[in-house]
Amino acid sequence: MMEDQSAMEDNVKQQDGQITLHWLNKSRSQRILWLLEECKLKYELKLYHRQPIGLAPPELKKIHPLGKSPVISIEADGLTKPLVLAESGVIVEYLIDHYGPHLAPKRWQEGMDGKVGGETEEWLRYRYFMHYAEGTLMPFLVIALLMGNIRSKAPFFIRPISNAIVNNIDSLFLTPNFKSNWDFLEAQLGTSPNEGKYLCGKYLTGADILMSFPLGAARGRAGVTKEKYPLLWDYLERLEAGDSYQRAVQKIIDIEGSYDAAL
Repeated sequence: MMEDQSAMEDNVKQQDGQITLHWLNKSRSQRILWLLEECKLKYELKLYHRQPIGLAPPELKKIHPLGKSPVISIEADGLTKPLVLAESGVIVEYLIDHYGPHLAPKRWQEGMDGKVGGETEEWLRYRYFMHYAEGTLMPFLVIALLMGNIRSKAPFFIRPISNAIVNNIDSLFLTPNFKSNWDFLEAQLGTSPNEGKYLCGKYLTGADILMSFPLGAARGRAGVTKEKYPLLWDYLERLEAGDSYQRAVQKIIDIEGSYDAAL
């Protein structure tokens, strides 16, 4: 029997270690802030801002050699130096393992522990979407962003040529791939286990948190509309209406004066 969500949240582990989130505007790092709020963790927030050309500032390379965000560092007893973690999926999995077990579904069916195929549907979906968000969906959105930049920033005299190339990429590659993914996600929400309203069942998981960024970026563009994909649209609104999501947004508003989730 699935645990009641409130009981699951009571199982959040006592925090061990000081967490610092290196947050970058218009980046995936907002998902990590949301996760920290969802797990009710204490943390330090260090903010960075993109350069005029859109790249992350060089200061982030002092934290991780690639200079990307999100990055977290954790100081804990027994560590001789801070533990530095990069990549959204790695960070989400690590924080859930140590601080937020309620955000991962039960893994094994009754009596099937450790057996091949013994995993619950909820857990299999969870593991899949943890990788799908960055491995399948985000690359298409990044390509779409780059194509948009080419359209708007190409020198005037070559725009007829560059626009023709971009339009072909859109029609032959991006549009059909976006449609396949939105159709797939709409169907997944329609068949969520136990008639759940999230991708992995009745309760919010780390996979939903990871999925929020690409879906937010695609809303109103890339073919995602309320009319075409009502379940997907409502799902994203449900994620953004959550208390911990709202706390994370307000945290940035309090510091920055505003919050912009757009790519």
